[in-house]
Amino acid sequence: MAIIKTKIDEMCIHLEQHSNGLTFSELASYLKIDEDAIQNFAEMLESIGAVSIDYSPLSGNKVSLKQKKWMKIQQKTSGKVIDEYILNVKGITADVEIKKPEDSIVHHYILTITDIGPYTQTYLEAVRDKISRIVVVSPEDLMNSAKTESVYSKFQEASKPFFETLNISKEKIDILTGSLLIKMYGLGELEFLLVDNDLEEVCVNGAGNPVGVYHKRFGWCKTNIIIATEEEVFEYSAQVARRSGRDITLLSPIMDAHLETGDRVAATLFPITSSGNTITIRKFARKPWTITDFIDPSINTLDVETAAFLWAAVQYELNILVAGGSASGKTSMLNTLVSLIPANQRIVSIEDTREINLPHYSTWNWIPMTTRASNVENKGEVTMIDLMQSSLRLRPERMIVGEVRRPLEAHAMFEAMQTGHSVYSTMHAQSAEQVLRRLSSEPFNIPSVELQSLHIITVQYRDRKTGRRRTSETSEVLSTKSETLPLNKVYLWHPRSDKFEKLSESIRVFEELNLYTGMTPKEISADLKDKIVVLDWMLKKGVKDVDSVGAVVNAYYTSPEKAIKLIKSKAPAQKVLSLLKE
Repeated sequence: MAIIKTKIDEMCIHLEQHSNGLTFSELASYLKIDEDAIQNFAEMLESIGAVSIDYSPLSGNKVSLKQKKWMKIQQKTSGKVIDEYILNVKGITADVEIKKPEDSIVHHYILTITDIGPYTQTYLEAVRDKISRIVVVSPEDLMNSAKTESVYSKFQEASKPFFETLNISKEKIDILTGSLLIKMYGLGELEFLLVDNDLEEVCVNGAGNPVGVYHKRFGWCKTNIIIATEEEVFEYSAQVARRSGRDITLLSPIMDAHLETGDRVAATLFPITSSGNTITIRKFARKPWTITDFIDPSINTLDVETAAFLWAAVQYELNILVAGGSASGKTSMLNTLVSLIPANQRIVSIEDTREINLPHYSTWNWIPMTTRASNVENKGEVTMIDLMQSSLRLRPERMIVGEVRRPLEAHAMFEAMQTGHSVYSTMHAQSAEQVLRRLSSEPFNIPSVELQSLHIITVQYRDRKTGRRRTSETSEVLSTKSETLPLNKVYLWHPRSDKFEKLSESIRVFEELNLYTGMTPKEISADLKDKIVVLDWMLKKGVKDVDSVGAVVNAYYTSPEKAIKLIKSKAPAQKVLSLLKE
């Protein structure tokens, strides 16, 4: 990839060959530009200690190079290229190559970015310092996406005078501006990893170590990006903190935060992590998952019958807990299920870090709430319990609890269930039995009478060999007077055949729907069959984006008979979608 070099590079490379320095006029003659431009370049570089200027009459304004900046050499790796594509951030392009080395099971993720000359990079550092004094940015500006665009516009205007003097093309100016923008308000080279939709995880394991990424198809890969210093890693963590209203300091060396994109960021500082400062970014799909995505055979997270069953549970306000191991897809499943909530209901979500993303047709009556850590004086903390207690006074029909980790949170969640709120949450557990054992034992100790408020446990599973994610089990919690609650496993996934099986007929869901809606078992079965018809049609017609799926689901809620009639008609999908949206 070509390197962008400017008169700055030419000037400094020429100074390398003249250890005693050169005057403004000598440099102007060599570069064939006027002395004012030379003076401007030299003063900018002097401001960050790259050169020195002797203004004494005898020297004739002599410029001397103090600090050599050499071009970063891209790490070379051998191996077969098994995939390649292009990324773009703020007008800067980068080539990605995935290589499979012959001597290692770890794939290499090679990022080649449009490079900038070493001394032009030094000049950018000086420009960055100047602009930071011109464009004053508060943490609130970076947290608000609408204000962020305004900040970027001010930045671009402020940077124009510095770049126009370089006498380079507009395309190159755009690249320099973009490079400076992601360094000032972004995460530098990591920004390219964040726009790669094939990546699920980005990990900085201390300075001097290759950044690691988890690729959807190739698993963990070693990149050729190495952050040079611990100070730079810390600065990236602090940038995330400023953008999310969090804090990371020596007094508070652990941070959980999120980016505007919804990506979750966990950061630690030395000596909490003895290898150095770390950043772990768990990325969320830029295109929200939908129920149609999950039943697609190419993804096969769950089958259409299980999907219809869970959809009915959401529609009729039953309580659902999504369990599973780390990175098994719990939050993705939770997001998919809560997007099926009718648009005319009030929703409150409670999280430590923002991971819930509702489709826009539900956001008009949605209150997202997040916890807040205490300040350095140990004041101002807002816990999950505080938010849960507050949320009960907001009259929600539905409550979404990001994840239950602690006993007080679990007790508050079950209290919300018992007071008639429909609650959805996630929890770390490998099976429905383990969920009940954890909740009924130390340290949670939820009484069985309260546990019965939970209707359904659905379990997510990630195959450690292939990385595939499946809904391994969907079970009902049955009501009983016994201390040990029985489970009714309705649907089960078989790993050997990769098939889903219906193990038994529903008991609890049918009882609840009969009690609270008056529907007979025959009517409930017909309702489930209608949902299967809708899901099959969306899958067959490729209706997968969240807004189109939402339009179909809400049309079905408004008039089930009309929706089913249109779907069963021979009309083209676009016409049916248009009629359903009316």
